[in-house]
Amino acid sequence: MNNRERWTVYPLLFLAIGLAVRAGIASREPFDTLRGERLDAGQVVCRELVVTGSDGVVIVHIGRVRDGGGGRIEVRDAKGVDAIGFGTLPEDRSGGIDFFDARGRPLQRISAGSGAE
Repeated sequence: MNNRERWTVYPLLFLAIGLAVRAGIASREPFDTLRGERLDAGQVVCRELVVTGSDGVVIVHIGRVRDGGGGRIEVRDAKGVDAIGFGTLPEDRSGGIDFFDARGRPLQRISAGSGAE
C-alpha cells in the first residue's frame, strides 16, 4: 500500500470504527426521565399527566379512571386533597363531575345522564 492509499483508507477505517462504536454507545432505547424547563410540542401523547407544586404535591392529575373506564381530570388543593374531578364514570360510560369537601370526601356528583345525585 502506497502513501496515497494510506491517506484514503485509514481515515475511512477510523470513521467506520467510530460510527460503529457510537451506535453501540448511543442507544435508542426508551429512557425513564427527561428533565427540562420547557417543552414546545404540537402534540403530546402519554398515558398520564401529573402537575405538581414546587413542594411536590400533586395538584392536577390527568389519566384513566381509577376503577376502570375512560379518562379523568382531578384538580386538588395545595395540600393534595381532591377538590373537583371530571371525566367518565367507572360505573357507566357517561361523563360526570365530582365535587369534594375540604377533607377530600365526595360531596356531590353531576352525571350527564341523570343530573345531580
